[in-house]
Amino acid sequence: MSLIEDIKKLRTLTGAGMVDCKKALIESGNDMEKAKELIRQRGQAIAAKREDRSAAEGVAFGKAADGFAAIVALKCETDFVSSNEKFIKLAKEILDKALEAKVKTMAELNDFSYDGQTVAEHITQLSGITGEKMELGDYKALEGAGLSVYNHFNNKLAVIAAFNKAGDPEVLKEVAMQIATSNPIACTREEVPQSVIDEETKVAIEKTKEEQVEKAVNNALSKAGINPNLVDSDDHISSNLAKGWLTQEQADKAQEIKKTVAAEKAANLPEAMIQNITKGRLNKFFSQNVLTEQPYEAEPQLKLTIGQYLAKNDADLKVIAFQRVNLNAD
Repeated sequence: MSLIEDIKKLRTLTGAGMVDCKKALIESGNDMEKAKELIRQRGQAIAAKREDRSAAEGVAFGKAADGFAAIVALKCETDFVSSNEKFIKLAKEILDKALEAKVKTMAELNDFSYDGQTVAEHITQLSGITGEKMELGDYKALEGAGLSVYNHFNNKLAVIAAFNKAGDPEVLKEVAMQIATSNPIACTREEVPQSVIDEETKVAIEKTKEEQVEKAVNNALSKAGINPNLVDSDDHISSNLAKGWLTQEQADKAQEIKKTVAAEKAANLPEAMIQNITKGRLNKFFSQNVLTEQPYEAEPQLKLTIGQYLAKNDADLKVIAFQRVNLNAD
């Protein structure tokens, strides 16, 4: 076999450039295995030099097969490399291998071997070829009798969703697309962590009290003939005095009203009212963040939640889990 043919073969095996393959073959005395090892070692050295770099770009793909679904996110430094054919091919290849083996965790995937190398080594090898830092950015997996996948056109966002049974693929896909756009935190409110509910309750109570006190103060100011918008902060009071929009007497009166009415109202807020308004705020939080309580966004005219949309198509169909990976900020 000629050197040119060996270079082509080594390039096919490693994905390295022509010059790197030729150099490795010459240094190895035309030993194909030694040449492959030289390229692997050089890739490791290049990757090590870039370890402190930020891998802020990349791609994310989801896929499902045989009751198992997964998302692989492969990251790199630049958008140029993230759109490279070899980079995308590696991400999809890793995803296919993960599906075949039904790999459950990211740590397991990094150590998973195929074609004589671990996933981490395959990534390092391509990193050495491109000269950019690369890493497995994320990996999610789930199982279900029914599965749906959504991959956004920009290759930056992927969703997998599991259902209690197989259903109409179009219906399942609609749910996956809802997850992609609305970014819920749980399938049902029962699955929302208690710590999250406690924090939202605390914020809701504080917000409700603040609003009730502010309402009472503004009513008292209006009855005194003072525009609440002119005295809603010390800076505004000073500014409006300077402009002649307030008299000093009005400013002093406003400060007194704000102090006394706020204290009196805060001390006499009806507990039942506070709890009732807080409950309403929590329900709004659930409708915005719990998948089955979110409005079905694809057809808002139907005025259905996702839970109702599923029940409308199949009374027994339930979404039981989902995973979402977005390489862009939500």
